[in-house]
Amino acid sequence: MKLYGYWRSTSSYRLRIALALKGIAAEQAFVHLVRGEQKTEAYRALNPQGRVPTLVLDDGTVLTQSPAIIEYLEEVFPNPPLLPVDPVARAKVRAVAAIIGCDVHPLHNVGPLNYLRGPLGRSEEEVSGWIATWIGQGFAAIETMIGGDGYCFGPTPGLADAYLVPQLYAARRFGVPLEAYPRILRVEKLAEEHPAFQAAHPAKQGDAAA
Repeated sequence: MKLYGYWRSTSSYRLRIALALKGIAAEQAFVHLVRGEQKTEAYRALNPQGRVPTLVLDDGTVLTQSPAIIEYLEEVFPNPPLLPVDPVARAKVRAVAAIIGCDVHPLHNVGPLNYLRGPLGRSEEEVSGWIATWIGQGFAAIETMIGGDGYCFGPTPGLADAYLVPQLYAARRFGVPLEAYPRILRVEKLAEEHPAFQAAHPAKQGDAAA
């Protein structure tokens, strides 16, 4: 497998966590988003949307969009599982992942933020307020949805944790206050001690900025 990603991309980060939790090795190829490498003809031939991550399987099959790739990994490499067996429990885990993947992360991605700064002419203060609003609303909901001990949904990490930890990284990067979310911070602290999360951390990637 070959993983195309960017060290600071939260969607790449969550996929790295999923791969690490399952013990799946993937060669890394770096796509520098700030330099615009995702817009090149060569990369768009691989991923027409021009985004990361992209996973190329051993047979050359190209998979895009982190939720779809992670679901593929869960189906093809079921152990260790990222989702519980019970259908209701699975839905609850997916709900937390969806809050981040569908409602929060897209609103602070590079494209929307550049549109706010550029065509809409918003100041950095307004952009920061935008980011804090949507991350705060998402975290406020998640804080009530996850368990009171362990990871998001039990003693071992899973899909929800793979989404939550990168979103925490983004929140800290953007200076979003986190004191109101003790359960979320508990998960972050546990993840800091877990080898899979350590290996997937942006600072550990080969393209990480000094």
